[in-house]
Amino acid sequence: MKELVAYLLDNMYLDFQGEVSIDTVRQLLRGDESREAKALLSKLIADKGVEDLLITLADCLKDNLRSGITENTVREQLSLYSDS
Repeated sequence: MKELVAYLLDNMYLDFQGEVSIDTVRQLLRGDESREAKALLSKLIADKGVEDLLITLADCLKDNLRSGITENTVREQLSLYSDS
């Protein structure tokens, strides 16, 4: 069970729900005049979209999944599934 839990945690991935497009980002940052917002928009325009951003962000955030989704949580869910 321990190896299965470790395998599932190592192979879990993060995805974003809904449409995240350059237009969506523009709308969400519309009133934000910060340097960070402007730099992000410039980078997204240079990259011609948000695909690279989303892939990179999900990949970086994956390391944090483990601290939020613990082995005990996965184990409990596997047990519940087994018992159903």
